[in-house]
Amino acid sequence: MLESLQNLKSKSSTPFNIIASHRHNRPEIFEFADSVYREPSVATVDDEAQETTEPVIPRWQFVLEHAKENNVKVLLTGRNGVDYEAHREAFDAAGIRLLTGATSVAALESIEDKFSFMQQCHQHNIPVADAWRFDNVTELEALLAEHGHQPLCVKPVVGIFAQGFWRLDSGKEPDEHYDSFEHLYFTEEKKINTAQFINAYTNSLMVRERPIPMLLMPYLSGQEYSIDVVCEYGEVLAAVTRYKTGKIQHIGYEQSVMDVVIPLIKAFGCDGIVSVQTKADDEGQHRVLEINSRPSGGIGYTTHSGVDLTQVGFGYWLGLTDKPTLADFMQQITPCQVRSIMVGVKIEDTAE
Repeated sequence: MLESLQNLKSKSSTPFNIIASHRHNRPEIFEFADSVYREPSVATVDDEAQETTEPVIPRWQFVLEHAKENNVKVLLTGRNGVDYEAHREAFDAAGIRLLTGATSVAALESIEDKFSFMQQCHQHNIPVADAWRFDNVTELEALLAEHGHQPLCVKPVVGIFAQGFWRLDSGKEPDEHYDSFEHLYFTEEKKINTAQFINAYTNSLMVRERPIPMLLMPYLSGQEYSIDVVCEYGEVLAAVTRYKTGKIQHIGYEQSVMDVVIPLIKAFGCDGIVSVQTKADDEGQHRVLEINSRPSGGIGYTTHSGVDLTQVGFGYWLGLTDKPTLADFMQQITPCQVRSIMVGVKIEDTAE
């Protein structure tokens, strides 16, 4: 996204600077910024007294102060958008267009909590993947007894990057002929035997020490889509749909998917650049899986379709272009296929 902004800057008649901040040394991010700040991450400690002295300034305040010093007009947050959203009035007072993915703490928290998210989708008649919450093995077994007649999967109530997601294989029960190594070997299938999952969950020290609310869900067999969306106060301004087969990303604009996404963005008042995941059920109905209140890691793929969502959004928010309309934008997309590659970035030794 920073590289896209540099390209936008190079062809813009209105000059602007690009500032990046992060808690860690991230040269692959910083090399594309005009200015860089390292955000506070831990409290300072007096080594002799071995106790915390002055608390570190909160990240949102650190960013706000530097943003005001640099006359920042647009600020896109990352994973911790809710921290900034809680202080939106302070950013508004500084004349900063704050982009957190929504415009209220309540909306961001509802997006983060997948069970709350599902319930709110139902309230707005948005097709969404069903889910049943469980907090212990007794609740899980009761849900399996009720819903075990269908393909199922599990995932945490709060999580990203498919962490904790597993398909439950209830068609094979462990016995002397069962090869449990199959699921351990083909980990990309994200599949585990139901009885073995229950056993692991029941005996988990991690779960006992830090309970993890989970969801049991029907496993949807259809095509999964990722949708990158530029939006403003619940209105979709631009969007590109993607689906993956093997290692290939298919980029375009699927209207049947957008028919679900557009009312979803409106219902949650999404604002900024967000990503949505959907998956089709057995009948081909696209159902929402989740909203991520920040840009997806694959947003760069969309540039191959002839449009650059980063430039579309920031060009508008910076006042460089007119407000984009979805009707006009979708006509500019050229469907294409993309294969990603890995790039190495050297991290220079530092004195830290």
